[in-house]
Amino acid sequence: MMRKALIVGIDDYGDASLSGCVNDATTMSTILERNADGSPNFAIMSITSPPLGVTRQNLRQSLNQLFLGDCDVALFYFAGHGLINDSGGFIVTSDYDAYDEGISMDEILKLANKSKAKDKIIILDCCHSGTLGSTSTDGSNSTQLNDGVTILTACRPYESATENNGQGLFTSLLIDALYGGAADIRGYITPGGLYAYVDAALGPWDQRPMFKTNVSRFTRIRTVPPQIPFDVLRKLTDYFTDAQSEHDLDPTYEDTTPDANPENVQKFKHLQKYVAEGLVKPVGEDHMYYAAMNSKSCKLTALGYHFWRLVKEGKI
Repeated sequence: MMRKALIVGIDDYGDASLSGCVNDATTMSTILERNADGSPNFAIMSITSPPLGVTRQNLRQSLNQLFLGDCDVALFYFAGHGLINDSGGFIVTSDYDAYDEGISMDEILKLANKSKAKDKIIILDCCHSGTLGSTSTDGSNSTQLNDGVTILTACRPYESATENNGQGLFTSLLIDALYGGAADIRGYITPGGLYAYVDAALGPWDQRPMFKTNVSRFTRIRTVPPQIPFDVLRKLTDYFTDAQSEHDLDPTYEDTTPDANPENVQKFKHLQKYVAEGLVKPVGEDHMYYAAMNSKSCKLTALGYHFWRLVKEGKI
C-alpha cells in the first residue's frame, strides 16, 4: 500500500517570521512516518524554511509530485502564513512578494481533484485556511471536491490561526489526536476522528476548524493500540449469536461472590470492556454489576452491532 505525505513548515518570512511552524512540521513528519507499533506508515517528503527556502517554484513542483500517480493516500500538510485577497486564498512561501505571495489554494485543490490517488488529504495550519474549498472568487467550479478529497483547516476563511509557545494551536491538537486521542475502538485514526477531536477541544470563542470531504469511507491516517484488543473484540460473536440476542448474566459472573465461576468472571471482564466503549448495555439495570447480581442480561447497542457484523464478516 503506497502512502505518501508532503510536509511543509515555514518560519522564515523576513520581518513577518513565525516561530513554531518548522517545529510543527518536524513533529508531524515524525508521527506520520510510522504507526504506534513502529510499522511504516507514510513515505515523507519534508520541506522547511529554515534550513531551506520554500519557494513558489519548489513547493509547486513538490505538490505536483505528491498528487502524481495512483497511490493509495496523498497527504499535504502546511504550517505557515496564509493570506486572503481579492484573488482568493494563498499559502505564503518564503520568497513572497507583493501580488505574488505564494501558491493559490484553488491551485492546490485543482491538483488534488485531478489526482488519481484514492484518497487526497489536505491539512492547513495557517490564517484564513478555511478559504480552501470555499466559494471561488473567479466564478469557476474549482471549489468542488472530487471523490476521495478531504480538507481539514485550522480556522474559518476570515479567522487567524493561533500560535502559542512555539507551536500552532491547531497542530498541537492534531498531534495529541494522532498519538491516540482520536483513535476509534480498533485504534484507527481517520480524518473524521481528527476533526472531532480538535472540534471538541476548541471553545466557541476560539478559532474554529473546518472539515470538508467527499468520501464514501474514511481512510486510516495512523493506527495505535486498540482500546479493546482484537482477540477480545472477536468474541462478540461468541457472546451474542445474532444482533437481537441477549447474554444472560447471574451472580457467578461477579468475582466478589462466593459462587464466582472463573470462566464467567473472564467473560464478564470482556463484557465490561464492551460496555465501557458503548458496544453493549445492561438490560433492566443501570450497571453491569447489578445486572449480574440480579440475574438480568446485556445486549448489543447499535454501535456494538456494527462491530459484531464486522467480526461476523471476518473484517476484524
